[in-house]
Amino acid sequence: MLKNLSQIITAMIFRGIAMEALVRAERAVRHLRSRLPKNWQPQAAVTLGTGLSGLAEEIEPFAVVPYAEIPGFPLSTVESHAGELILGNLAGRPVAALAGRFHLYEGYSAQEVVFPVRVLALLGAQAFIFSNAAGGLDLGMAPGRVMLVRDHINLTGRNPLRGPNLDQWGERFPDMSRTYDPGLMDLARRVARQEGIILYEGVYVSVMGPSLETPAETRMLRNMGADAVGMSTVLEVIAARHMGRRVAALSAIANVNDPDDMEAIALEAIIDNAARSGADLARLMKGMLAGV
Repeated sequence: MLKNLSQIITAMIFRGIAMEALVRAERAVRHLRSRLPKNWQPQAAVTLGTGLSGLAEEIEPFAVVPYAEIPGFPLSTVESHAGELILGNLAGRPVAALAGRFHLYEGYSAQEVVFPVRVLALLGAQAFIFSNAAGGLDLGMAPGRVMLVRDHINLTGRNPLRGPNLDQWGERFPDMSRTYDPGLMDLARRVARQEGIILYEGVYVSVMGPSLETPAETRMLRNMGADAVGMSTVLEVIAARHMGRRVAALSAIANVNDPDDMEAIALEAIIDNAARSGADLARLMKGMLAGV
C-alpha cells in the first residue's frame, strides 16, 4: 500500500511540474501578445542560426523582444547569438524569428531548450523552419554550402518529451516516420532550382557537445548514415512535431570532417564558414516563407 501511495505521489509531483511548464508557456504568450497588434500571429517561425544574422535586418518588425524580457525564457550564452525574438513580416508572411537558441551544452535541460518552440506554437506558428551550423561528414560537400535535412539521428541522450505528457501539447508517442514535411522539402528544392543554389540533402545527427568530434567519432557517425553533425535542432524538431507543426531544417556546412585526415578548426573559422552560407540560406528561407 505504501508503495502504491509513493507511486501516486510521485506521479502527482511530475504532473505538477508538467502543468507548470504549460503555465509558464501561456504566460510568455500573453506577454508577447501584449506587444503585438490585435489578432496578429505568426504564420511560421524560423531560427536565425549562425550565418543568418543578416536576415533579421530584412524583417519588418512589430516587436523585437530580448529573451530576458520574456517570462520563462532561458538566456543564450553563445556570443554569436543575439538573444532576441523578432516578430514581424518577412517575404510577405507574418513570422516569428528566434535570433539565438539554447543548447544542452550550455547546461539547459531538453525541456528548456525547446521552450521557445512551445511558446511560438501556442502563439500561432503552424510551420517551423530551423537552421543551424553543421560539420559535413560527406566528403563530397564543401564548406559554405547548405544542406536540406531530410531526416535526423538523435545522439544527445536527451528527449524533450521525457516525463509526463501534456495532452494539450500532443500525444504521448508521436510518430516520427515523416518528421520533415515533404511539402516544405519540395518547396526548398524548388526555390534552390529557381535561385541557382547548390543544395545538398542528407541526414543530420545531433550530439550534446560542446567538444568537437574525434576522428573515431566522425567515422562512427558516417557509418551510421549521417551526412552532417551539429549540437542543436533535433530536440526543437521533436517538440514542434509533438505539437503537430510542419517542420523543415537547413544546415550551413561550416567544415567537412575527414576522419583519415582531420584538421583542427577554431570556433571563429566555423562561424566564418557558416556565414559564407548566409546569402544562400537567406534566399532559401525567404523563398520557402513566401510559399508557406
